[in-house]
Amino acid sequence: MFTFGSARITTISDLDPFPLPVDLLFPGKSVETLRPLEAELAPHHVDFDSGSILLGVQSHLLQVGGLNVLIDTCVGQHKPRPRRADWHQRAATGYLENLARAGLRPEDIDIVLCTHLHADHVGWNTQLIDGRWVPTFPNARYLMGRAEFAQWRAEEEQAPGQHNHGSFVDSVMPVVEDGRAEFVDEGFSLAAGLDLVALPGHSRGQLGLCLCQQERRAIFCADAIHTPVQVYHPDWASRFCSDPERAISTRRALLEQAVARQDLLIPAHLRHFAAMQVRRDAHGNYHPVFVQ
Repeated sequence: MFTFGSARITTISDLDPFPLPVDLLFPGKSVETLRPLEAELAPHHVDFDSGSILLGVQSHLLQVGGLNVLIDTCVGQHKPRPRRADWHQRAATGYLENLARAGLRPEDIDIVLCTHLHADHVGWNTQLIDGRWVPTFPNARYLMGRAEFAQWRAEEEQAPGQHNHGSFVDSVMPVVEDGRAEFVDEGFSLAAGLDLVALPGHSRGQLGLCLCQQERRAIFCADAIHTPVQVYHPDWASRFCSDPERAISTRRALLEQAVARQDLLIPAHLRHFAAMQVRRDAHGNYHPVFVQ
């Protein structure tokens, strides 16, 4: 947990670490390319022995102005995900217990922000009760990007159950059918100083959240940055980006803005550290500065 002005930000972990081979996350790339950065990236972000990028799958709980905002909801529990053994039919994950340690029950969440609708960002939207998928956070407004939802609904109509590990069916539509979903666009304000920003590329309609505290800004930047590796190598697009070139341009703009405005960046999968700032050296290269 850390504070940013009057806001309190807490990481609610669901799965940590979540290792992915370097060449799986970044096609054609090798861990040896990262060897000169080993002191900066090991042990929290890269496992050089196994050649893996280390991610965290987690929510960010933002408490500000009397609101409890949960940003993304991870993998979830009891979800059928046979293509990923570490996501499949998980039980006793401790996620809701981690939320309780932050002092909240599911009923206390006011807003769930789904930055995008990939399976590792919507899983705890719902939970299995009496054989039905029901909203986990019964009093929350679930905010979803309008373009993001439209894309995945169209994909689902073309090939039911084939996308995002089936999460549209068990983690998105039950919320919509319960009347808890609200479809939003860039510029939407959750409250004063809490504005949505477009971060397209990883997915078509990915949104981030800008927390403005007077002159200071913290950007919850979702998967525009998966790992600090992409601060050192902003041209490394992930295998899971729907538009790699746009993802790269979005990331570069985000990094440049962070340098110019001294923004605090909070990527969805950053592990061990709470956030990071970005500096640029005399050669024009970006470097992360981590915040505990």
